[in-house]
Amino acid sequence: MRVLVVEDEQYMGRVLEIGLRQEAMAVDVVHDGEAALEKVTVYDYDAVVLDRDLPGVHGDEVCRRIVTMDLDCRILMLTAAGRLGDKVEGLGLGADDYLAKPFDFPELVARLRALYRRSPMLHPPVLTFADLSFDTHRRTVTRAGAEIRLTRKEQAVLELLMRADGGVLSAEYLLDKAWDAHCDPLTNAVRLVVHTLRKKLGHPRLIHTAISAGYHLGPA
Repeated sequence: MRVLVVEDEQYMGRVLEIGLRQEAMAVDVVHDGEAALEKVTVYDYDAVVLDRDLPGVHGDEVCRRIVTMDLDCRILMLTAAGRLGDKVEGLGLGADDYLAKPFDFPELVARLRALYRRSPMLHPPVLTFADLSFDTHRRTVTRAGAEIRLTRKEQAVLELLMRADGGVLSAEYLLDKAWDAHCDPLTNAVRLVVHTLRKKLGHPRLIHTAISAGYHLGPA
């Protein structure tokens, strides 16, 4: 899952960045509305965590413009105001969810994951493929009932592959969704993560390579 955090308070933006990365999300952070609008036209985000009270281009206007772009991303709006009228107004602008500050970080994560399951296709919280199971809420992976310990990046790549349900995902797509904007586009990070995933998932092999196309899940 790739997330854009738009937060003018740099400390809060850094806290959210660190926390969401620990939840196996790829995170980019910007601090004003103009930069946010530029980012969403370049990168394919699954969700935007948008502070409403932004300098320059206000968060309301950022939300409105993102909605008119017809992008496949959900908007979770943050604001210091917790009044019902503010929530109604924010949702009326096209935001998919609304969270008032201060908030509990686990609630933010839960809301983002719920939005991700709704976009663009409905997926259950527990993904399965053959004898492989991934509880995306508890972040646990099992195969034939045995738990498999994965790094956050391995979880991110595996979740993308499982959501594709056998479809081929290019290395470029995986890099775009599981890594942030600072990642070198020529890196072999995807190949290395897939290699370690294959070893950890064991036999028979579930992750296959489609020559010159990418990777997919399939029977041995």
